[in-house]
Amino acid sequence: MRRALVGLALAGLLLGCSGGPAPSAGPSTGTAPSASESERVEIRKVPPFPGGGRFDYQIGGPYEPDADVVVVGRDRREPPVPGRYNVCYVNAFQTQPDEAGFWDAEHPDLLVRRDGALVEDPGWPGERLLDTSTAAKREALMAVVGPWLDGCASAGYQAVEPDNLDSWRRSRGMLTREDNLAFARLVVERSRLRALLVGQKNTPELGSAGLTDVGFSFAVAEECQVYEECDAYTDVYGDGVVEVEYTDNPRSAYEEACRARGDRISVVLRDRDVVPRGRPDHTYEPC
Repeated sequence: MRRALVGLALAGLLLGCSGGPAPSAGPSTGTAPSASESERVEIRKVPPFPGGGRFDYQIGGPYEPDADVVVVGRDRREPPVPGRYNVCYVNAFQTQPDEAGFWDAEHPDLLVRRDGALVEDPGWPGERLLDTSTAAKREALMAVVGPWLDGCASAGYQAVEPDNLDSWRRSRGMLTREDNLAFARLVVERSRLRALLVGQKNTPELGSAGLTDVGFSFAVAEECQVYEECDAYTDVYGDGVVEVEYTDNPRSAYEEACRARGDRISVVLRDRDVVPRGRPDHTYEPC
């Protein structure tokens, strides 16, 4: 019943919002909103994150969500779903493999290197780490990422999920937690100018700092049941957490998550590549 009420309230809140055009398929440049734009944004009501509303994670490709889905996460290059609460997925700390040419040609100095070699995420080949190590580089990164955030707002999204916040863990000592949190603050500041909330992606060791020091408003937690870290999110964000468990882990992790939290937060089971419905390896199962 609570999820149904959340859906009805959200439908009223988003009435009249259209999906709008999708953001540009490639990286772009642009300027920050003007002061007059910022003043107008402050007057607008920012939709709160609908804690407990059923979630569908579609960052691997869009498809029509089920009727009872309240929150949809999609890549910034895809349009949001009219009448739902949409979270815009933005690779703010690592590159997308298909954008390697852009970064190599336009911003090679913003890629992390160790002894001259590019540093990649070992779990996701082709995802190179973006260099957040100095204030100057963070500002230069924001000149690229900022317009993506603006595009999310212009398209009709209500929130942003910047990935991968914890890239410093895979940087081979070239980045620090403080570097990434400093850039996360810039992401939050820019997003607020566009009336977008920002979600904390993973990184449970932040504790309450993600909320109080950075300004995150909710959390997207992957595999927190598998790693026994779900309380680190719910203790901070309450029901403002969406949990994604994956099919390449034992199904028992998903089932345990449903029993433990499925009546308070949205817990879903998805295939690792989060492919669209219609693909043979697609899985989407909510508690």
